[in-house]
Amino acid sequence: MSPELVAVIAVILVALVFDYTNGFHDAANAIATSISTRALTPRAALLMAALGNLVGAHFGAGVAATVGDGLIHLPTGVASLGVLFAGVTGAIIWNLITWYLGLPSSSSHALLGGLVGATLFAADGSVQWANIVDKVVIPMVVSPLVGVVLGFAVMIAILWIFRRGHPARLNRGFRAAQTVSAAAMAIGHGMQDAAKTMGIVVLALFTGGFAANKTDIPEWVVWASAIVLAAGTYAGGWRIIRTLARKIIDLGPPEGFAAETVASGVLYFNALVLHAPISTTHTITSAIAGVGATKRLSAVRWNVAGNIVLAWVTTFPAAALIACLTYFVVAPIFG
Repeated sequence: MSPELVAVIAVILVALVFDYTNGFHDAANAIATSISTRALTPRAALLMAALGNLVGAHFGAGVAATVGDGLIHLPTGVASLGVLFAGVTGAIIWNLITWYLGLPSSSSHALLGGLVGATLFAADGSVQWANIVDKVVIPMVVSPLVGVVLGFAVMIAILWIFRRGHPARLNRGFRAAQTVSAAAMAIGHGMQDAAKTMGIVVLALFTGGFAANKTDIPEWVVWASAIVLAAGTYAGGWRIIRTLARKIIDLGPPEGFAAETVASGVLYFNALVLHAPISTTHTITSAIAGVGATKRLSAVRWNVAGNIVLAWVTTFPAAALIACLTYFVVAPIFG
């Protein structure tokens, strides 16, 4: 095999490892609220989330194009494949650190931070900073704010519409409705997160000289990314599920339905309209906080939320730093 083919295979394999860690790291995004409200059993929720990710991956071409062609520029060749390998490895390491700590940080921003960090030290690579601001930084700030505001507004609307309803009957109804809202959330997660792996694989194929461009996605790439993400999701990241399900706020079925509905709507809009690679973790966590604030501000455990925000802020630079260090280690191998 040629050096280029070996390097491309290495990058694809590490990208799929990231995809798997992304699945169990972010499994909580789609199912934690449904488990918390007992709308679904844990294993049933994980299976539904895995299937939703499998479906959603087929609608993430816009996000994949942004990741593969819109954030960094690398010349073709083996050395540039070393940059991709280091960037994805940095994201994997940060995912594992935050998973061990039980913090729902953003796998998306870990991946993007890793790519940027490794590219900064590549000889002929360049970071497209204008696109980073437009497609990463602004959505990173705006999407949680939108999640909080819409979560609060939707929950207020539910409380008003059903103000005369019988609590036990309403809880049963919203538990059933959560099956739909959790499935929608899982599909949105697939649109966003499987697409990021697809973008990396296509970029690796182009950089190695095995693809004509960075935007056409072979069908095998879609299926490989979708299946691996689904497998990781079904494995379940229970540490983070416990944080989202119980530690931020105590959720009932109406609150869980509202949070999932808001989060999935934000994910769909960004994936299908803006093609922006936003964080599913940020979106669902902020929606949960917004919904919880309708009870009273003290109902949200802000110390836990503060730890999560700290993880959000540090993810991009931390993954970038790890990727930089990894690049210096692997650069001679890919030289």
